[in-house]
Amino acid sequence: QVQLVESGGGLVQAGGSLRLSCAASGSISSGNVMGWYRQAPGKQREAVATIRSVGTTNYADSVKGRFTISRDNAKNTVYLQMNSLKPEDTAVYYCNVVLPWGLGQYWGQGTQVTVSS
Repeated sequence: QVQLVESGGGLVQAGGSLRLSCAASGSISSGNVMGWYRQAPGKQREAVATIRSVGTTNYADSVKGRFTISRDNAKNTVYLQMNSLKPEDTAVYYCNVVLPWGLGQYWGQGTQVTVSS
């Protein structure tokens, strides 16, 4: 079993920055992929950024150049630095971990990010 605890959401003005953190605990296997997803009201959940345990990253086109995902494998923690925030970034942000060898995936409880114009 894996538990994910997110922190760092909040209200910020357009152009501002926020940093999200997600700490994982439990049976975390090496070779996992951690990531951030978001869901705005009335929209489907979408991938924002992912990072493999070796450091390979992927970003949604909408956040490239503004968001940076990173991780601390020793702490089983993933971060999302969000800069130049836009009102369209407003959503609930969820942390996710996908374990290797079909061991499953887990979600955090979500943290609200609201960007005012």
